[in-house]
Amino acid sequence: AQQDWQLLAARGVQGLGAAVLAPSTLTIVTAVVPEGAARARAIGTWTAVGAGGGAAGGLVGGVLVDLLSWRWVLLINVPVGAVVLVGALLWLAESRAGEGRRLDLPGAVLVTAGLATLAFGISQTEAAGWTAPDTVVPLLAGLALIGVFLAVEARTAAPLMPLGLLRVRAVASANAAMFLCGSAMFCMWFFMTLYAQNVLHYTPLEAGLALAPSSLAVVLGSKLAPRLMRGAGPRAVAVAGTLVAAVGFGWQSMLSVHGGYITSIMMPGILMMLGAGLATPPLASLAMSGARPEEAGLVSGLVNTSRTMGGSLGLAVMSTIAAARSQGSGAPGALTEGYALVFRTSTVVLLVGAVLMLVWLPRKTAAASPQPSSVTSSTSSAN
Repeated sequence: AQQDWQLLAARGVQGLGAAVLAPSTLTIVTAVVPEGAARARAIGTWTAVGAGGGAAGGLVGGVLVDLLSWRWVLLINVPVGAVVLVGALLWLAESRAGEGRRLDLPGAVLVTAGLATLAFGISQTEAAGWTAPDTVVPLLAGLALIGVFLAVEARTAAPLMPLGLLRVRAVASANAAMFLCGSAMFCMWFFMTLYAQNVLHYTPLEAGLALAPSSLAVVLGSKLAPRLMRGAGPRAVAVAGTLVAAVGFGWQSMLSVHGGYITSIMMPGILMMLGAGLATPPLASLAMSGARPEEAGLVSGLVNTSRTMGGSLGLAVMSTIAAARSQGSGAPGALTEGYALVFRTSTVVLLVGAVLMLVWLPRKTAAASPQPSSVTSSTSSAN
């Protein structure tokens, strides 16, 4: 990329591919593995593999930036993608349930534009304030686009976000919890990296190495969750994981300009990501248990959409909070105050999420309803 728009366009295409890939992999897992303890273990492994990839990516990215340039962080994905493509063609079997579904392009465009516009409006609040036209106009436009998106989804035969599925308690509650957890947990990597580099003056490689234990903690939590679910149930494990993450975020909110690695990065990071690893498999299992086999792809896409939407909007809000507290200063003390406020805010969000899970999530996974789904009904009415 030689210009900003080229980089943004390429990243948009990359994000589109990721948006298709992530739910597809979860759908394959749920199609191959039957409901029950085996599926819980499979979803735990799915989460652990994703976390392991994140850990490797952070380390490799740090090496590439230090030794070569930032461009190699993107270029390295080309050979990796080629290997994955060949492996998928050789070893993955196609799995289809129900009738084929076409891509909901209008819905995809509307929700992407709405979220991007909302995020832009939120980012404007730090410089212009909440009542300035530069803030109000994009916020209202983003909300309007989201409203149009919901109207389109209610009428289309093959919706990107099947609203009828949200009438199922397990699906609705698990996705709401995933949205809240994503809004808090996604920002951890971003602000921990900024703290390590901008305040503690770590190099990119050192920052990647510093966060490696946190990434490994996600893997541990993801593998431990299915075992705990057999005895305590998915709701209890999801709540416990969220509370563990909240403890880690609360600890991280006490960071300082002269913080040490063990107490300011490693230990709170391990708690944050251990909690994330514990919470994700039971939430995904609960959501998938509320779907019929032919709806597995829809629900897996909804799970990933909820987590990504929460993360995107959460990062925009948290970045605005940090910038407002630091008042645009690049001094280590001001930056630290901004980052600390972000982690305190995330702690509150996670505590609210834990209460929501305790009240709304079903105690255990339930078999999908045998009667025709609301998605099928809405499809018939749309036709």
